[in-house]
Amino acid sequence: MDVRRRFPKSSSGKEAVAKGVDHSLPPAQASDAFLLPLHLTNKVFFALFFASAYYLMGRWREKIRTSTPLHVLNSWEILAIFSLLASIIYLLGFFGIDFVQSFISRPDEFISHSVGPPVVDTPPPPPPPQITGEDAEIVASVVSGDVPSYALESRLGDCHRAASIRRKALQITTERSLDGLPLDGFDYASILGQCCEMPVGYVQIPVGIAGPLLLDGREFSVPMATTEGCLVASTNRGCKAMYMCGGATSVLMRDGMTRAPVVRFDTVKRAAELKFFLEDPINLETLALVFNRSSRFARLQGIQCSLAGKNLYMRFSCSTGDAMGMNMVSKGVQNVLDFLQADFPDMEIVSISGNFCSDKKPAAVNWIEGRGKSVVCEAIIKEEVVKKVLKTSVSALVELNMLKNLAGSAVAGSLGGFNAHASNIVSAVFIATGQDPAQNVESSHCITMFEPVNDGKDLHVSVTMPSIEVGTVGGGTQLASQSACLNLLGVKGANMESPGANAQLLATVVAGAVLAGELSLMSALAAGQLVRSHMKYNRSSKDVCTAAC
Repeated sequence: MDVRRRFPKSSSGKEAVAKGVDHSLPPAQASDAFLLPLHLTNKVFFALFFASAYYLMGRWREKIRTSTPLHVLNSWEILAIFSLLASIIYLLGFFGIDFVQSFISRPDEFISHSVGPPVVDTPPPPPPPQITGEDAEIVASVVSGDVPSYALESRLGDCHRAASIRRKALQITTERSLDGLPLDGFDYASILGQCCEMPVGYVQIPVGIAGPLLLDGREFSVPMATTEGCLVASTNRGCKAMYMCGGATSVLMRDGMTRAPVVRFDTVKRAAELKFFLEDPINLETLALVFNRSSRFARLQGIQCSLAGKNLYMRFSCSTGDAMGMNMVSKGVQNVLDFLQADFPDMEIVSISGNFCSDKKPAAVNWIEGRGKSVVCEAIIKEEVVKKVLKTSVSALVELNMLKNLAGSAVAGSLGGFNAHASNIVSAVFIATGQDPAQNVESSHCITMFEPVNDGKDLHVSVTMPSIEVGTVGGGTQLASQSACLNLLGVKGANMESPGANAQLLATVVAGAVLAGELSLMSALAAGQLVRSHMKYNRSSKDVCTAAC
C-alpha cells in the first residue's frame, strides 16, 4: 500500500510533514494491502489451509504405507507445504489485524521518522465564542480591562447576561473552552452578594438518597451529593441495619456558635484585667445585652478567655436560631468590643477572629468545648442483623473499632478523627443541603464506639460529634437545589414556633447518617469487602442500588 496517498498529490514527503495530514481523506485500512476484498481473501486462505493440509496428510499416509521416506518431496508436495505455511501466517495475522492496523493507519508518523523530527499534533485553540451586537462591545471592554469583570452585574442589571459575557471574555483571554460547564438553567440573581462572585457557570454534582433513616421515631430520606461510588449505597446499608433493629436515637448536648477576637495591650497586667472582667459572672448579663442587640436570635451564652503574653483571645459563644450563625456572632462580638473600648481605651483590636474560635481548622478547643451543635447518636444492632445484613460478627466489629478507630487514630496523633470516614457523609450532606463545605473540617470531629451488649450477642454503636455546624437559613440553603434537599428532610427555612429547631434537627440527621456510614464501612472492613465492592461498583456503569440490599 502506498502510504503517500493520504497526502496532497502536489506535495512531496517533507512538504506533507510540514503541512500535516489531510484528514479529509478516508483513513488507511489494513485490508487496503489485499488485492481482493477482505471477506473474499479470508475465504481463499481458509480454503487453501484445509486443501493443503488434506493433501499433505493423504500423501504422508501413502508414504508410510509404501515405506517411502517422508523427506523425499515432489514439486506438488513442496507447493502444498508453502501454501499451508502461508495460510497459517495469514490466519494468525488475521486475528492480530487490529495490531497491524495501528501501524498502517499512522503513515504520517512513519514518514516523520524517515524524513525528520516527529511532528507534534497539538490541538487547535477553540474557536472564539459567537458574539453579536451590544454584547460584543461589552466583551471587548472586559477583555481590554476598561470594564471590570466584577462590575458586570451592577452595570447590566441582568445577572445571567453578566455571567454569559464574563464567560465569553474569559474564553477569549485564556483561549480555553468552557463548553462542558453549564451556564443556562441557574438563577444567578439568587447568589448575588452572598454566595459567589463573578460566576461563569455552575458545577453539577449527583445527589443520591440514603434511607429511610429511622431516627428518634421519625423516618428521613437523606440526600447526599457526592461523586464517590459506594458511599450512598454503603450508608443506605447502614440505615437498613438500624431500621431493622428499631432505629437510632440522638441527644443534642449543646448548641452554640463561637467567634474569638484577639486584642492587644501594652502590658500583660492590663490584658489580665480584661480577662477577669469578661469571665466575672456579674458582668455577663450586661455584656449579653450589648451582644444580643445584633440580632433577635443571637443570645450570648458565655465567654472563655486565654492569654498569650499581652495578647488576649476571647471566645464568645452564642445561640443563633436556625442560621449557622457566623455573621450573627461576628456582629455581636463587634458590639461588645465597641462597648469595652470605653472602659479599656488602651485596647487594640487586632482581628475580629483570632483562631481561638476555631473556624474551618482542626482544633482541640472544638473537640473538647464543642462548636455549633454537639450531638451523640446511638443504636443497638441485633446479632442476626450483624450476620445477615452486615456480613460480619459483633466480636470482629468491636475488635476492629478498638484497633482502627481508637488505637490506630491515637498512633497517628489524630485530632477528633477517631472514626472510619465521618467526613465522607458530612461532606455529602453538607453539599446537598447548602452548608459551608469548608466547615466539614470541624464538623467531622467524631469518635465512634462499638461495644458488645446483652452478654456479647448484640452490638451497641454510637458516634459523638461535638461540633456540627449547620443552618437551614442563609448562605447556600436558599438556592433552589439545596432548598429542595432541606425540604425533603422537613427542615427547610426557619422554624417559627421554636427558633433553632430546624437546624438542630438537621444536625441530628447528619449524626444519624454518619452512624449508618460508620456501621456499614466498618462491617465491610471486618468482612474484607471494601476493595471488592469498590472495584465492582466504582468501575461499573451498573446500578449500584443493589449494593445496599
